[in-house]
Amino acid sequence: MPDALQSPPDAPRRPFTRTVHGDAVDDPYHWMADKTDPELLEYLAAENAWTEQHTAHLEPLAEELYGDLKARTKQTDMSVPLHVTHTDGTSYWYYGRTTEGHDYGRSCRLPATSRDDIPDVTEPGPDEEVVLDVQALAEGHDYFSLGLANVSPDGRRLAYSVDTTGDERYDLFVVDLATGETIDGPVPGVGGGGTWAGPDWLFYTRVDAAWRPYEVWRHRVGTDPAADALVFSEPDDRFWVAVGSSRDHAWVFVEVASKTTTETRLLPSSDPTGEPTVVQPRRPGLEYSVELAPDALWILHNDDAPQFKLSRAPLATPGIEHWETVIEERPETRLLDVSVYASAVVIDHRTNGLAGISVLPRGDDGALGILTELTFDEALYDVGAEEAPDFDTDRIRFGYESLVTPTSVWEYRLDTGARRLLKQTPVLDHPTHGAYDPTAYVSERLWATAEDGTRVPISLVRHRDTPTNGTAPGLLYGYGAYESATMPYFAMSRISLLDRGFVFAIAHVRGGGELGRPWYDGGKLLDKPNTFSDFVACGRVLVDEGRVAPDRLLAEGGSAGGLLIGAAVNLDPGLFRAVHAAVPFVDPLTTILNPDLPLTVMEWEEWGNPVEDPAVYACMKAYSPYENVRPTTYPAILATTSLNDTRVEVTEPAKWVARLRDMVTNGPDRPILLKTEMVAGHGGVSGRYKAWRERAFELAWLVDQAGANT
Repeated sequence: MPDALQSPPDAPRRPFTRTVHGDAVDDPYHWMADKTDPELLEYLAAENAWTEQHTAHLEPLAEELYGDLKARTKQTDMSVPLHVTHTDGTSYWYYGRTTEGHDYGRSCRLPATSRDDIPDVTEPGPDEEVVLDVQALAEGHDYFSLGLANVSPDGRRLAYSVDTTGDERYDLFVVDLATGETIDGPVPGVGGGGTWAGPDWLFYTRVDAAWRPYEVWRHRVGTDPAADALVFSEPDDRFWVAVGSSRDHAWVFVEVASKTTTETRLLPSSDPTGEPTVVQPRRPGLEYSVELAPDALWILHNDDAPQFKLSRAPLATPGIEHWETVIEERPETRLLDVSVYASAVVIDHRTNGLAGISVLPRGDDGALGILTELTFDEALYDVGAEEAPDFDTDRIRFGYESLVTPTSVWEYRLDTGARRLLKQTPVLDHPTHGAYDPTAYVSERLWATAEDGTRVPISLVRHRDTPTNGTAPGLLYGYGAYESATMPYFAMSRISLLDRGFVFAIAHVRGGGELGRPWYDGGKLLDKPNTFSDFVACGRVLVDEGRVAPDRLLAEGGSAGGLLIGAAVNLDPGLFRAVHAAVPFVDPLTTILNPDLPLTVMEWEEWGNPVEDPAVYACMKAYSPYENVRPTTYPAILATTSLNDTRVEVTEPAKWVARLRDMVTNGPDRPILLKTEMVAGHGGVSGRYKAWRERAFELAWLVDQAGANT
């Protein structure tokens, strides 16, 4: 390939016609579905070369933004130690360390005599034990991801699993923590999760050819993996399985779930070779999750309660006919999670678009008190309770952050309601910009009006000196799927944008979970187009209200958010100056039509089944980014992807970019670029420094497109 390419790559075309429900569609790039095709690899390499050539001028800016991240981040740091009491009576403080220059951290522990005084672990002491040195494990690998990392209930062993390709298939190992010796493994090709049952047994999952976790297996430490026993297998392709354990390690959970239905099985850890029993047999549309306390089973569920309610049942009779309601459904509140302790029940929820924590006291006799809501000073924030490892604890921790407040760990006393800040992620002084001052930034809530009149919330942040007269550059982020809520979060890399005069906004579009289950339902299946029109409405209001200049509005989203970006630019190609679509799901109809592809059948309850339903087929065809590219001027487009992504195949962005090049009328100032990581998965590159460099490149491209490269 010549050093300087004169034109972008021209993807080969091969005749192919898709005919479904009598609709014939020509797809000349269908051949890209074969990732082993040498011509595809050549095409991706050519695209990478074109992107590298087209962005070479950004290297100084990308290096500056990378330097900003390094300068503001405390690279040698540690987490707040967490007190854990093991089943053998020993207690430890567990914490993580990061070291400047290392991509990965270490998990450590320190013997504990009390949980009242959190030790100072700024420097390693003589009693510190390294539980897992991830940096050492990652040496020699271009990609490294840790799956399971669980200490056995008695504190004597560690089970961990690793993925070195990005395909989310892991090898499982067991280490004796007293000697540091690997005493078991590899157990090859397991899923990412797993749990202990006592000190000698491990339960793990396996995935099928479509990457669906569908089996739970039992392994006795020290035995040949070929002798492992199948505990549970799920034949229905709509369902996936997970395995976990109760806080006191007395029970193993086998959780089975589709997008709309769940089922949980329980097995006493004292009887690891026994047969799990069902809490409540699956019933279409019934979703529930369980929390085990020594005296009862607590269930969050949606039986006659779309926003979920909390019930409890005796351990001996856990079925739905014995569920006693503890907290009724509230229309404005989506109950999310519950943790039960000896003295209180802690509930995570979202109410009117904000995250919250409720605490329900429990007396010594089990009687319940008055529900208390934790309150916070900022108007926009995110908060979530962290599960304490001990049932009889008198305190919990919660995480808190906002668009301007760095991630913080707080302690909350269940007995007194007192709070104390344990740690806030430090933002170090910048050599040019100085100390980070959260009061220098303004966060606020805006509302857009969608096509059908629905009001869509927007979370926005800017520097207080950034003008609101329609001249500022702006970046609009969105996701909008799977009831996943993009709450007002803090990002170290965002400071560089805000200090350059950017407005940053999050569009809380339908399909996400910000406003509860009805908000999610309003952006899925045949209502999925609402997600895309909501995002366009949010972009327009930023321009109409003078928050962002009409020629300086950018957009960004990844995975299902990449679908959002692709669909939005088809709806209104002139709205955005440039967009970044990460691992974008931009050929959804082709994917969802093929039940043999990874995860497809499980997705039918989210998107619909276009194989069987002509209405779903027509709906998806009408919004598919790949199938609706128009012959007009589009934003500049940067699509980033990974060769080993099993969730959104590299095929999709590759086809999309090829079709965009065929159709759009962009000039050289609005390039269409594809960048593929050849050793990575759905989450992109591994290692924090590689990830920082990748993010700096993406931001540099966006900054340059907005004309803010000064």
